[in-house]
Amino acid sequence: MGLLAAGGFGGWRWFGPMPVAVTYPTEGPAVRAAYATGTVEPSVMLPIAPRNPGRLMELNTDEGDWVRKDQVLARLEDADLQRSVDELEARAHFAKSQFDRAQTLYERKLGSLLERDQARSEWQAGEAALARARTLRGFMTLSAPADGQILQRDGEIGQLIPANQPIFYFSCCAPLRIEAEVDEEDILLVRPGQRTLIHAPALPDRVLEGKVSEITPKGNPVTRSYRVRIALESDTPLRIGMTVEINIVVEQREHALLVPSTAVIDDHVWILQDGRLSRRAVVTGIKGPLNTEIQSGLSNSDRVVIRPSPELEEGHRARATTE
Repeated sequence: MGLLAAGGFGGWRWFGPMPVAVTYPTEGPAVRAAYATGTVEPSVMLPIAPRNPGRLMELNTDEGDWVRKDQVLARLEDADLQRSVDELEARAHFAKSQFDRAQTLYERKLGSLLERDQARSEWQAGEAALARARTLRGFMTLSAPADGQILQRDGEIGQLIPANQPIFYFSCCAPLRIEAEVDEEDILLVRPGQRTLIHAPALPDRVLEGKVSEITPKGNPVTRSYRVRIALESDTPLRIGMTVEINIVVEQREHALLVPSTAVIDDHVWILQDGRLSRRAVVTGIKGPLNTEIQSGLSNSDRVVIRPSPELEEGHRARATTE
């Protein structure tokens, strides 16, 4: 009697209903997205540098400051240029007086036309030289090209600054944007105007939005990616230099029939119906890491095996469990 009971228990264990985790299909949005990583940057960033070398003598602003158009940001030593200006002003003033004298003599028939024209030429040459000297001196004063913000300052008072070496990096005129790298496998799916979902490690509890604004026509053959720029809202909490993760929404359908992506294998799912398993072909749509859209082949009332194993067989008895 004990052997019979043991045999019955073993038979039930090996030939009884197989436990399988199942779920019902759900309705929700199906989203196909292209993933990318990027960095927040200003839409307009200008380096401000002197055209001539000089020693930095005056600093009127610092990193993070907001400045107005034509506001003086810094001055470089210009004593030598100022002396040149003073000298050329004196020469131009003398040349002008000589021209006035030659003009008066010519009008009184006491001077020649050649003398008057020569005096005019010397005066005009002197004015041109003076204007050039003033311009060169003006280059030693760095001013804001527009209303904006100083992002970075590289220079200290007393430091010798080479020509064309930026002292300031200046941002203005437009909101921030994201410069992202999209893999070449996904770039053909990306279009200007597409909605993007943005996650920044600095803001772990928020999902921000933006729009694709530009796509570079030439890819990087080394990284096999294309540069895509994402426009941000003017009041975005993101800051310049932050790294972000981006999902560019390529396609979205509301009220789609969804099942766990683990349930779909080779466009087939396993169904538990009346205590037995059956393998059913389905037509899939948008596939995501968590859920897959089912366009046909299933209904809301079908119980789908979440993680079908290779041991499943058509018609095999099974019982539903929950995860």
